[in-house]
Amino acid sequence: MNLKPGLFIKSTALLADSYFADAVILLAEYNEQGALGFVINRSFERSLNHLEEFKEALPFPIYEGGPVDQEHLYFLHQRPDLIQEGVAVDNGMYMGGNFKQTVEAINKRIITTADLKLFVGYCGWNTGELEAEIQEGSWTVEEGMPEEVFMNW
Repeated sequence: MNLKPGLFIKSTALLADSYFADAVILLAEYNEQGALGFVINRSFERSLNHLEEFKEALPFPIYEGGPVDQEHLYFLHQRPDLIQEGVAVDNGMYMGGNFKQTVEAINKRIITTADLKLFVGYCGWNTGELEAEIQEGSWTVEEGMPEEVFMNW
């Protein structure tokens, strides 16, 4: 299967003793420079309003997106009508965008977990790394639907 944004990769038993044990990752970006994705099935221990910068925000769950750059928030959404500047991933799903608009939509209760997923950190691979890990059997690749990204794992 050719890799592309919108596919899921799932860890195999080869990664059972690693950070990626039982991980389901959505590939959000794939190009000649490598791949970027988010672990969609691992909750983070705090919600948005527990972060100092967003202490006035309503509670909203955060997921542990990956081991890279856990100092920043990233997000996927299905609401380009509410959140501008997102980058299309696949099947009506977008990565990033105007985070101020995102927090406003959360606080006004006009966006829910059915359309938005917040992450601390991400997963990244340089050119050829992910392909090599798939070839060695560390990951399986599967088609997925946007609803699977936004469901509560």
